[in-house]
Amino acid sequence: MDKKRYKEGMAVRKAVLGAEYVDKSLREADEFTRPMQELVTEYCWGEIWTRPGLDRRTRSFLNLAMLTALNRPHEIKLHVRGALNNGLTKDELMEVFLQSAIYCGVPAALDAMRVAKEVFAEMDGGR
Repeated sequence: MDKKRYKEGMAVRKAVLGAEYVDKSLREADEFTRPMQELVTEYCWGEIWTRPGLDRRTRSFLNLAMLTALNRPHEIKLHVRGALNNGLTKDELMEVFLQSAIYCGVPAALDAMRVAKEVFAEMDGGR
């Protein structure tokens, strides 16, 4: 493992997803899941998210569109929070999902919007 890349990745991962979420993921990692946590931190966050070519807002836009295309609700939920942390607005998120509906399919975009609404409700204290 490249410790510098891992450390940089951990800083970005916590900034985007929230330290509480990341710390919980690491705390709950076991012998089976720890290697995946390390891989994701080092390569996804340390190698890709730290590159200068795109800012974090743009990366969030891309991630949400791709995750919608892949129909990955758990990851969408996580990255909706990250997108909000990266400064995207609810209106911008709505536009990502509307755009995704055309290119990825309406059912996938509807699921993504449902997940986003759940995140909004959780973040607004259930209101």
